[in-house]
Parts: sequence; structure tokens; C-alpha cells
Amino acid sequence: MPDNDQSSSHGVAALFSRGRLTAIPRKPARREQLLVHLTRTLFEPDRTYSEREVNEALLTVHDDYSALRRYLVVAGLLARPRDGSSYRRALTG
Repeated sequence: MPDNDQSSSHGVAALFSRGRLTAIPRKPARREQLLVHLTRTLFEPDRTYSEREVNEALLTVHDDYSALRRYLVVAGLLARPRDGSSYRRALTG
């Protein structure tokens, strides 16, 4: 039985070329793998980020940072208050 964390990491790596995301996956399960990877690699636990900081972090991997930010919030991986004034990593581990 393969190690899910390792196999998903390998799968996510295939989505990148030269450190940049080539496309945002359309399949929900594949996109979820990507979003978990981005959350773990771009955002520190227990830190509050401004929208600009979130955008800048996501821009390092893909030009459509607003779509990635929206996907992260909808997936519950980044939390924000109703006023959208800040973001926090909701994923633990």
C-alpha cells in the first residue's frame, strides 16, 4: 500500500514546471491535493496574513492568485473574517 502523503506529493510535483504551477487542476480531488500542498508550503501556522501578503505568496507559483486564494478559502484551508481583513492558515500539520 503506497504512502498517501508521499504519492500525493509526487503527484503535486507533476503540476509544476521550474517552480511554477502550470495549471490549476479542474478535478476537485487533484485541486484539493494542490491546495493542501500550497497551504503547507506558503503559509505558516499561527500567523495572520494580509490579503496582499496572501496574493504575493500565491503569485510566486501562479498568475491567477485570486482564483487560488478563493479556492483556499472555500476549501477551508485559509480562514478569514467576514470583513476579509486578514487570513490565517486553517490547516494543521
